[in-house]
Amino acid sequence: MQVLKLPMIANKEAESQALEIEATSSKMKDYVQLIKFRLSFLVVFSATAMFLLGTTGPIDWMKLTMLVLGGFMVTGSSNAFNQIIEKDLDKLMTRTQKRPLPDNRMDVPEAMIFSLIMGIVGVFLLTYFINILCGILGLIALLSYTLIYTPLKKHTPFAVFVGAFPGAIPPMLGYVAATGKLDMIAFVVFAIQFIWQFPHFWAIAWVLDDDYKKAGFKMLPSPGGRNKASAFQALVYTISLIPLSLLPFFFNITGSISSIVIIAAGVFFMLKAIKLYQTLTIEAARALMFASFIYLPVVQIAMFLDKV
Repeated sequence: MQVLKLPMIANKEAESQALEIEATSSKMKDYVQLIKFRLSFLVVFSATAMFLLGTTGPIDWMKLTMLVLGGFMVTGSSNAFNQIIEKDLDKLMTRTQKRPLPDNRMDVPEAMIFSLIMGIVGVFLLTYFINILCGILGLIALLSYTLIYTPLKKHTPFAVFVGAFPGAIPPMLGYVAATGKLDMIAFVVFAIQFIWQFPHFWAIAWVLDDDYKKAGFKMLPSPGGRNKASAFQALVYTISLIPLSLLPFFFNITGSISSIVIIAAGVFFMLKAIKLYQTLTIEAARALMFASFIYLPVVQIAMFLDKV
């Protein structure tokens, strides 16, 4: 009998270990969802690309590493605080019902502690290992996204304008990390991402408008929602991106090769906006949304590669 009990005990221990591993994996997935990992990664990509644009001479790998870590933590913290504030609203939308907080897989105190630690550590890394200006920019992005943009979403479409400021800080942050200064180019890379966010967010809002309405979010620029006025504004911003994104060329930061790529990307983005204006369909808005995901990294990669 004793011999028979040993395999049973071993099986129970193995089962217990498997359950622990599964629980740990599930908790990790919840944290990944809480910080919106993919969105945070895209934000850090913008900062990294503009760090490389601003770098003269050998790459400072320590600064770049701290930029990636600090920027990721600040962005993840902002996203987590956003979900804490909107926990009850997320329950109303199909797209967000299964997030950790509205689905009660994580409580608010746990999410709050995690968000605070990420935010504090992120700002510290940017300040201590890079420079005070980077720390200030990171803190401004965190506070303005959490305390101003997030509460405004339920009250006015103007929230998109407010949210575009913290959303455009990452490329400026990357450039300042490399150069240590806020010059004309820092504001140019800020402006490109600032303007890009309007057609990007409005395309998303067009696709998700029905879901947003369940929570009372006002994201499209026109009170009429999915209409010509909203589509026209998205078109205007995509058109304005073409001359704006060529400013680094006129300031002799980039060359003619990147300018050709940037113009081509801008025309591609603009054509998708024209299609939305003509058809006013969700399919056209989805195409514009995917075009926005392509446009920004293509432009930023072209800028620093041309400099190299």
